[in-house]
Amino acid sequence: MLHHASLGVYDIERSAAFYDATLAALGYIRVWDDIRPGQTGQAVGYGPPGGGDKLAIKHRPDGQRAPGPGFHLAFAAPNRQAVDRFYAAAIAHGGSDNGGPGLRSHYGEHYYAAFVIDPDGHALEAVFNSAE
Repeated sequence: MLHHASLGVYDIERSAAFYDATLAALGYIRVWDDIRPGQTGQAVGYGPPGGGDKLAIKHRPDGQRAPGPGFHLAFAAPNRQAVDRFYAAAIAHGGSDNGGPGLRSHYGEHYYAAFVIDPDGHALEAVFNSAE
């Protein structure tokens, strides 16, 4: 249904480092970028290798605000270990804990997820929902 989502970020280089690390843990890569230090309109796109972007971060230094409570993005992980790596990379690159890796049985028998807040306040989740 969705082609891609975009998030506004205050510091494009800081956010690109965060998303490079966290999304790599899930098997996603930077598929394009338009980084021009000191200029407006900078952005970076992420997606599966060989594919188009599914998430873009856009430099919005003036008035950037994360969506309020109730909004988050959930990324598909290939296995539980990737969820663990996502969480560790997020914390190591300026994210904050919003629920460490583990089973969330209230979402389903095999629902394994981790929740973080990125450096700009966006709520993110990595999830693997399958019996391994």
